[in-house]
Amino acid sequence: MASADWTRRAAAALLASTVLASPATAAAQDTGAGEPAGTEAKTQVDSDSQDIIVTAQRRAENLQDVPIAITAITTKTLDDNQVDSFDDYAKIVPSLSYKSAGPGFANVYFRGVASGENANHSASLPSVGTYLDEQPITTITGALDLHVFDLARVEALAGPQGTLYGASSQAGTIRLITNKPDLSSAYGQVNLEVNKVAHGDFGYTGEGFVNLPVASNMAARVVGWYRRDGGYIDNVEGTRTYPIMKFDDEGNLVDLPGDDITISSLAEDNYNDVDTYGARAALRIDLDDSWTVTPQIMGQRQKSDGSFAEESGLGPLETMQFRPERNDDKWWQASLTVEGKLANFDVTYAGSYMKRQIDGEFDYSDYSYFYDVLAGYAVYWYDNDFNQIEPTQYIVSDDSFTKQSHELRFTSPPDRPIRLVGGLFYQRQTHNIEQNYIIDNLSDDLAVDGTDDNIWLTKQLRVDRDYAVFGEATYDLTPQVSLTGGGRLYRFKNSLVGFFGFNSFEDDGVGYSGNDQYNCDLFGPPTVGGPCNNVDKTTKDNGFVHRLNATYKPNGDLLFYATWSKGFRPGGVNRRGTLPPYKPDFLVNYETGAKISFGNGAHFNLAGYREDWNDIQLSFLGLNGLTEIRNAGNARIWGVEADLLLRPLPGLSWSTGVAFNDAKMRNDFCLIANEDFDCAVPVGENELLARKGTRLPLTAKWKANSRARYEWDLSGMRAHVQGSVSYEGNRRRDLRDFEQSIYGNMKAYSLVDAAAGVERGPWNVDLYVKNIFDVRGQITKSIQCVEAVCGDPDGLTPGGGKIYTAVTRPRTIGLRVGRRF
Repeated sequence: MASADWTRRAAAALLASTVLASPATAAAQDTGAGEPAGTEAKTQVDSDSQDIIVTAQRRAENLQDVPIAITAITTKTLDDNQVDSFDDYAKIVPSLSYKSAGPGFANVYFRGVASGENANHSASLPSVGTYLDEQPITTITGALDLHVFDLARVEALAGPQGTLYGASSQAGTIRLITNKPDLSSAYGQVNLEVNKVAHGDFGYTGEGFVNLPVASNMAARVVGWYRRDGGYIDNVEGTRTYPIMKFDDEGNLVDLPGDDITISSLAEDNYNDVDTYGARAALRIDLDDSWTVTPQIMGQRQKSDGSFAEESGLGPLETMQFRPERNDDKWWQASLTVEGKLANFDVTYAGSYMKRQIDGEFDYSDYSYFYDVLAGYAVYWYDNDFNQIEPTQYIVSDDSFTKQSHELRFTSPPDRPIRLVGGLFYQRQTHNIEQNYIIDNLSDDLAVDGTDDNIWLTKQLRVDRDYAVFGEATYDLTPQVSLTGGGRLYRFKNSLVGFFGFNSFEDDGVGYSGNDQYNCDLFGPPTVGGPCNNVDKTTKDNGFVHRLNATYKPNGDLLFYATWSKGFRPGGVNRRGTLPPYKPDFLVNYETGAKISFGNGAHFNLAGYREDWNDIQLSFLGLNGLTEIRNAGNARIWGVEADLLLRPLPGLSWSTGVAFNDAKMRNDFCLIANEDFDCAVPVGENELLARKGTRLPLTAKWKANSRARYEWDLSGMRAHVQGSVSYEGNRRRDLRDFEQSIYGNMKAYSLVDAAAGVERGPWNVDLYVKNIFDVRGQITKSIQCVEAVCGDPDGLTPGGGKIYTAVTRPRTIGLRVGRRF
């Protein structure tokens, strides 16, 4: 992406262009006017019937005619609920759960398919795919944290979507559908907002778009945004003393007086602020009556400071960090969609290229204290003159991603008794990983070769490749009964090459900890940086996943369906080269559902399912804090999800969604895997980590939300009030019993929001309150300690370690003013 000054000027210019756009007849955004024919819906909401149109099955269909458990959040719902980020719309989808350590670090799950993994750069691919229009935007560490504005809708597809959406849609898919350039007229919109977070700082947002026909067959749409989220975590004053440990003459690790080192925290109030700005520009060109070309470019930069978790042993919304912390996530994506007809088949090509750069700096002093000092792994750090130095570690990261995808798809006419969808897919994504673990002024003989002060370096290149042929056929057995069969032939090839480790600084040629993997004399020259390549592995496989469905539609208001489907996630290479690659894991879904329509868009939808998750990819921190991934066995999930939408009176709407998931392991999980899941083999080496019947982590048994809104005419204006409540039950944090005993459960919580506003002509004003009761809902937890003190209140440190809990944003009050042009 270009420089910060360029992107900031571009976003400002786009907002200005929206403000200066000449007033014109504004097309109603609820209708998604101008979406091209083909895979995108011509209308998002039918203005007469209030029916919602979706494209989940790669063709435009009424939501109530799609035999899939799907939540569709329209433009109006997004606007009514002041949705501007992933956290906001995640509350609205009952079957969705997630964990997040801050902006850009969310990991998304559907229906309890979560193992509590340590999802960093060397972990498994996500189990949920995220699409921006036709293009996947799920990078190796997760999806982009996209500012939500000028979207036609968000579609959340629960359950395996591997037939039409591929490898990263094992458990579900999220689709973000943008509003497309519209040939009908020139119009635009601008919104300005100011808000205040309780116990924290002010925030503000400016966003706008302009739609402009530039010829009879060509239109452009330009969107821009700038959002500042005020901080609410305080980095409080405090000190940390390192009891520098040495071995005495008898080989015991002792703390000798006189050489302890004390450091002070970087005190600052509200230090986790976030700035997000970006732009999107799309052009629609109708080549003739049958063919449309839509190029689009989009980019965003998100800069965050501090951390987003409160620390155990301190007050609410407080932490104590000793090094600066920041994250700078910037990306751009260029995409091209070509839609047309060959004979009576719709043809779609969707291609994209994305580049993402994440630069960060993070405090790692907890590791220095708990692991290096208290556990005795670092006895005495020194400089080139052998003077003792402060042992504080910090991380400077440089992560570069690229992703390209290409899909060619053919769709038969929707009004025929036999309907076909099929195509080809290719995807290649790379992650150039650089993680510098630094101790300032470290001596040259301790530092990793080629670095100044690195006690540890990770410099690796990861490449993930996917190839697929896919198709589905639907046959109307009778006017009421349809049968669908589909499949996807896939092939993946994933590789990891580069260096990870300490310097090889022992005289006998054996690296630190007596492990040859850190000794570059045993390996070849480097190819991606670092002193050498001590990992160079590739794994590949191919296979087939399916979807079979039977649908019964006795009349226009009732639909019943049964589905047997399968999703997959590719295998990969472990970062620690001595470990074998991990295999793909699979999710088999048995589902039945019903959809009942009441007219005027009202409906009741219900789905019940059993999902068998086989060869679970479980990642966790192993020796030296390295992520290790292994196939942990099998789990089974029983679940039910339902949503109800009623419009009992003119202007009044009420919607409720609920999901129940009972997700448990079907076998013992052992430290050393074996086919029989026998944790007593090998004798004296293996260990039981989690028993059969253990609940899977991160997903509550119950999650629900309910929203009510009333609109009425008031003195020439259109007024509204609304309220919503969301509930998430208690969740296990970690699959493993010992770690879970330290964390404890993440407690159940409820959030209540409310808003009121008026609309007059092109103007609208909204006053809202999110999290009215200022609840500290627990989103995720992380821990820093060593086994000697973890969970032991009488151990070497008070409280037995540090637990960090990311919590929901405190009560936020905001005022939004908007104008359409």
